[in-house]
Amino acid sequence: MNDGVNGVALGVFVFFFLAVTVMGFLAARWRRAADEHSLDEWGLGGRSFGTWVTWFLLGGDLYTAYTFVAVPAAIYAAGAAGFFAVPYTILVYPLIFTFLPRLWSVSHKHGYVTTSDFVRGRFGSKSLSLAVAVTGILATMPYIALQLVGIQAVLDVMGVGGGNSTNWFVKDLPLLIAFGVLAAYTYSSGLRAPALIAFVKDTLIYIVIAVAIIYIPIKLGGFDEIFKAASDKYTAAGAGGLVPAQAGQWTYATLALGSALALFMYPHSVTATLSGRSREVIRRNTTILPLYSLMLGLLALLGFMAIAAGVKVTNGQLAIPQLFENMFPDWFAGVAFAAIGIGALVPAAIMSIAAANLFTRNIYKDFINPAATPRQETQVSKLVSLLVKVGALVFVLTMDKTVAINFQLLGGIWILQTFPSLVGGLFTRWFHRWALLGGWAVGMLYGTTAAYGVASPTQKHFGGSSKEIPGIGEIGYIGLTAFVLNVAVAVVLTFALRAFKAPDGIDETSPLDYTADAGDPGVETELPPATADASH
Repeated sequence: MNDGVNGVALGVFVFFFLAVTVMGFLAARWRRAADEHSLDEWGLGGRSFGTWVTWFLLGGDLYTAYTFVAVPAAIYAAGAAGFFAVPYTILVYPLIFTFLPRLWSVSHKHGYVTTSDFVRGRFGSKSLSLAVAVTGILATMPYIALQLVGIQAVLDVMGVGGGNSTNWFVKDLPLLIAFGVLAAYTYSSGLRAPALIAFVKDTLIYIVIAVAIIYIPIKLGGFDEIFKAASDKYTAAGAGGLVPAQAGQWTYATLALGSALALFMYPHSVTATLSGRSREVIRRNTTILPLYSLMLGLLALLGFMAIAAGVKVTNGQLAIPQLFENMFPDWFAGVAFAAIGIGALVPAAIMSIAAANLFTRNIYKDFINPAATPRQETQVSKLVSLLVKVGALVFVLTMDKTVAINFQLLGGIWILQTFPSLVGGLFTRWFHRWALLGGWAVGMLYGTTAAYGVASPTQKHFGGSSKEIPGIGEIGYIGLTAFVLNVAVAVVLTFALRAFKAPDGIDETSPLDYTADAGDPGVETELPPATADASH
């Protein structure tokens, strides 16, 4: 790592950062609506985005700076087991093709802004809606923090900030500036800002990966040398070479499957989805989004290249930025760093908006101020989006980075427990609302307790996301085990509650709502008032 500042790389980075900052503020004028003071406009971009805008927005949403840094870093540190991210992004697209168009249709019909809006309307339960909202907010917070960790990693490698010998304010000033810019244009432009910036972000990432996958192997003597160096390292470390060890195959498979089930449960994924202007936009996106999986597979190979290039870092998250610093000319290293930095800004903005929408619609409006006007909802959401980002910033500045990563893994365990309520509710009303709440509680309790008991070389608790599966004896993903318990409890309780004829709640949706499209007769975009029975 360079001792001084890489001036050329920093200059290129600043150029792109300033460019997207200007775009972020100008986005407020992009497709400006007649009434800007509504959550549909600020938080969902007016539900007006077409196929390509939605594709870039979803891609910018799902493939973050953390993905860019952490996936190859996992392969750099742990071997082929880090490739689990590639199959899970392949598994996820056929899955979402079955339910995302249904979610878009019913949300468009009833004006739902969040998943919790749908759960409340489907099951007539504010309690279940609150559980889904709180889970979404908790799972999103460390995810936002990791985007800031990605920016910080790039700044450290460029020699800006970082270091233990400087004053804390000077050390963190670049990150504080990036945070301030992100907060300002998100507050001003809402979802339109990351939607516009996502074009620049994804273009830069595709360029960087295309160059890296050709240029770096040429400098290192070809892929034969790269794979040989990686295999030698993993074999010497007892990590099983280029193939996951047999003992880790259950972990690999359950982590891939559990992650696929969880990915579109995150609030930011749904926010980007609901911004589409038609059902067909969502269907088309589920068929072209796999192009990002191709990019991810190539990106993962950077972990092998870092080994072959002799990159040595104490923090694995710095491996890929350091690889770029070592291998690329300074000016192109700046382009690569800009891709990572902007790759953090886009998802961080969407995540903060999604978390703010959950708080506004499903906590503030449902429990604090039921009479809130659209203007008040928008103002509260803007303020909460700032608070969420401040919380993430404090998290990054005050805690060890490995803690942030492990809490993000815990967030994945948590968010998976909302799957039965959301996806189950999109296809059936059979589950009882109280049974779903009971299943959620069991899944959350087991998942959190099990993760708390996992130790790592650096942490006594929350040291990972895998543990022995009860009754099987293999090591597997805690989130998937918790999900199975969640569903089992929900099924058993549903039978019991229906036998005792427990109140079932009012379903405000109808079968035709799940296939409705924009422009269909009777399709509205205003959320009906909560039913009298929705307080259970």
